[in-house]
Amino acid sequence: MKTGKVEIPLRELITQRIRAESPRTVRDLFEIVRKRRPTLSEDEFIRIINELRESKTLELQSPAPQVDSYPAYLRIQDENVWFYLVVSAALATFLAIYVLPSTYPLVILRWIVGSIFVLFLPGYVTIQALFPEGKELDNIERFALTVGLSLAITPLIGLLLNYTPWGIRLNPIVAALSIFTLGIAITGTFRKYKLAIGRQKTSH
Repeated sequence: MKTGKVEIPLRELITQRIRAESPRTVRDLFEIVRKRRPTLSEDEFIRIINELRESKTLELQSPAPQVDSYPAYLRIQDENVWFYLVVSAALATFLAIYVLPSTYPLVILRWIVGSIFVLFLPGYVTIQALFPEGKELDNIERFALTVGLSLAITPLIGLLLNYTPWGIRLNPIVAALSIFTLGIAITGTFRKYKLAIGRQKTSH
């Protein structure tokens, strides 16, 4: 009587090969698995990978950017798109406050941009600096903390300004929030750069 070899389910085979061979890329993993399952198609493999990601059994990490300096890292747009959006939002706030006329309907744009600048950006850059990996929080937690921190940081900056010669006026508040937002945003990019360097070293 013949006894056929029991075939390991594809999902289990993939997780076994990850533990045993620690492939560096998804393509490497695919080639490793296909050696043991020659009939495996890319579509089926991707489907299983997505299932493993959704069940949090597998966590994929972006390849480490190949950089040797902080200025070089800042030039990588995919890694720093959030930073450039923050800078753009800060510049838009300056234009809305000091350039656009305060007449209807342009004043509505000033309200929108100003609200983002006050109620979103301070907390957003703080979250980026505190959690540079980006995977520590889900999107809902990140948004809630962003708004909550902004509502805490903005009044605190106003309170500190109250004890300075400038007081709580438009120009000092805009300047203080801009310095805080851009300073923390730069801190966030630098922490992400250090993480990228660490990933780069471990991948060699």
